[in-house]
Amino acid sequence: MFAAQRLARVGLFSPEFPDAETVHQGLAHWNHRRLAVQTPNPDWSVDLNNDFRMMRIEGAFIEGFRVDVAPLVADVPSDPELFIRWFEDLKFSGPGQFDQLFAWIETEASLEQIKWFLTQEAAGEAGFDDLVAMTQVKLPARPKLELARNYWDEMGRGKEGGMHGPMLDRTVAGLGLDPSISGTLWQSLALANTMTAFATTRRYVYQSIGALGVVELTAPTRVACVDEGLKRLGCTPELRKYFALHAQLDVEHSRAWNAEALAPLVEADPACARHIAEGAIMRLICGEQCFEAYRAHLWAHAHPVVYAAE
Repeated sequence: MFAAQRLARVGLFSPEFPDAETVHQGLAHWNHRRLAVQTPNPDWSVDLNNDFRMMRIEGAFIEGFRVDVAPLVADVPSDPELFIRWFEDLKFSGPGQFDQLFAWIETEASLEQIKWFLTQEAAGEAGFDDLVAMTQVKLPARPKLELARNYWDEMGRGKEGGMHGPMLDRTVAGLGLDPSISGTLWQSLALANTMTAFATTRRYVYQSIGALGVVELTAPTRVACVDEGLKRLGCTPELRKYFALHAQLDVEHSRAWNAEALAPLVEADPACARHIAEGAIMRLICGEQCFEAYRAHLWAHAHPVVYAAE
């Protein structure tokens, strides 16, 4: 796939970042630093110069990616009802859907193999709650309210024990995982870097809305497989809670996101449909590349059952 080639060759525009692994590790470290809670720094101008340099690298990656996916969104409908049909079909026809990795995780993978997979996923987790919060800035009222409702669910509806981010952190700690940027495949870092670029850059607001919406649309089937795999291996409900919750909740989140965020935005500005579609397709391609890389690693010395796509 041409988009996969883009992900593999990104970074070649910079002598400092000669390959995909180097560029995405660099962007991941930069994102970790710039989004951290900070205090005033006498070297702020030095940091600002570095931020500008990294934003140019980030922008070149995203713009090159957009060029590559342009043929996939050239005919996206701009009528709200037709667009929602197109968008919802991504659950079945989008890149990476029904990847055989997840049927294998559900029925065949060992605990150590699932732990390796979850370590990659945790290290590449950009923080859905924060991405939603950054994306909703200055949106029109109706989409803004939907993103607010989504964020409130991510926040456990005001109860610390129900917050989704810490819920995942408890799974990571309970399984003894140690995620790190240096120990993560570049494909997973690229996914997180893409999502972070969308949410932190105002020119990519529509792409961020599309990317976040397609996560809600497509995640339930995958996380259900992870939940079943952990259950099969005797993991406690507490360790599985994050995946079991999202297997159910994201179905409702997706319906509401499509009806209350996507449809009103496309109705108000039909031209934004293509940008929303771009974000969705780019997020799915990033996921597809992760799944392929995970399978290559996990199956290098294994002989898994091969599952047909549904």
